[in-house]
Amino acid sequence: MSHEYYITRCLQIAKNGLGTTRPNPMVGCAIVHNNTIIGEGFTSPYGGNHAEVNAIQSVKDQSLLKTATIYVTLEPCSHFGKTPPCSDLIIQYNIPNVVIGCIDDNPEVAGQGIKKLKEAGCNVTVGVLEADCKAHHKRFFTFHNKKRPYVILKWAETKDGFIAPSFKDEKKPVWITNLYSRQLVHKWRAEEQAILVGTNTVLEDNPSLTVRDWIGYNPVRVVLDKHDTLNRNFTVFDSEAETIILKENTAKLICDTLYNANINSIIIEGGSKTLQLFINEGLWDEARVFTGPVTFKEGIKTPVFSGKLASEQHIKQDTLKLYTND
Repeated sequence: MSHEYYITRCLQIAKNGLGTTRPNPMVGCAIVHNNTIIGEGFTSPYGGNHAEVNAIQSVKDQSLLKTATIYVTLEPCSHFGKTPPCSDLIIQYNIPNVVIGCIDDNPEVAGQGIKKLKEAGCNVTVGVLEADCKAHHKRFFTFHNKKRPYVILKWAETKDGFIAPSFKDEKKPVWITNLYSRQLVHKWRAEEQAILVGTNTVLEDNPSLTVRDWIGYNPVRVVLDKHDTLNRNFTVFDSEAETIILKENTAKLICDTLYNANINSIIIEGGSKTLQLFINEGLWDEARVFTGPVTFKEGIKTPVFSGKLASEQHIKQDTLKLYTND
């Protein structure tokens, strides 16, 4: 089998850590001996073992490690954090061959893990399926390279281009999409570290912003309340999840604050005004746009943006389009 085959397997394994490893990257690792995978692992929830540790510990006959190859999506760390350096562990077990998808841009690593492995005599190969590995680690790389969270815009719009009606009788959401689309949104919430809405969304919808329809961690709730107008009786202030209140009035200041709070990804689920704030400043990475089968005829118009269409799918009568900000 080729290096690409095993790195592909590492990427598959790594996805098991989505939503639990933050702010650490969700790394995948496989250990191969005589063209057979003898160990696999992915990053444990934050504070736990890294992927390499879990993979090495899963090998039943550890004498095979001395003639094995370890594959990993991201450069093994070289510094002490919550756990010891993974590069030291690979050296300790005398694993002679190391194949790495992409270099870790974190200044605490940034090639130091590779350097340490080579100095110990390991045969190191770097850059196998590099583009795929960088795309997989998009949250981690955005956080370290751009000094901000990975920003996902999300909204639902009607067939005639509105995201909300002009008037409604109750302070709760007016659904545009079906149950399956709404469950998918809850899955997304479990995958990201935080979720953000503006004052008007809280006032009009009284959302909970949790993962009620999915199993996973609730994201940190971020509420923009520039003038401190929201009382604490709204659902976003209950004990179901942590809530951060921000008074910043630009997307750049919001991103700076969230970066300093060590938040590496966020979904913007606010109204048109909040979404447009991030669009106008170019501070977004993905837009996930649902179109439902309903019409409002009048109301709050959908945000105005341009992006590259990455994919399109149908969820019963709903259409979901994913855009990237190139």
